[in-house]
Amino acid sequence: MAGEADREPRDAIDAILDQWRRERPDLDLSAMGVLGRLAMLTRAVETQVDEVLARHGLGRGEFDVLAALRRSGPPYTLIPSELSATLMMSRAGMTSRLDRLEAAGLVERTLDPADRRSFRVTLTDEGRRIIDATLTDHAATMKRLISGLPAEDVTTLTRILRAMLHTVG
Repeated sequence: MAGEADREPRDAIDAILDQWRRERPDLDLSAMGVLGRLAMLTRAVETQVDEVLARHGLGRGEFDVLAALRRSGPPYTLIPSELSATLMMSRAGMTSRLDRLEAAGLVERTLDPADRRSFRVTLTDEGRRIIDATLTDHAATMKRLISGLPAEDVTTLTRILRAMLHTVG
């Protein structure tokens, strides 16, 4: 029989599940445990990501736009509808983000020579400098956050989360 030292540490979700099991022993609460922990993990990760972005003067929305432009490759230019589709957001929301980024000198908007009713959004040199520095710190933070997991667990977790996203998406 496994001793007390062999047990995995308990967390806040365990306490909640214990209470529910006492009150509703008829329910299978395994999904609540998994998804509750995912929610707690998401909040913890978002807090740390927000801290990294703030050090570079960015919010998540601005980071997302700069990252989309940077990963599009040279000349780091997209039209607003491409950005909206890539980031799964409304064009109105995209306009306000672009206004802020343009005012900060991180992107520039120019008329699209192929369609004078539209314009192109291009990463400026300063925008590229900011996104590259931010992404370097962001990637290091992400790596640190999973550093306690063995490589095979990361592979398994990736497979499981991908399957879950297909299930719920």
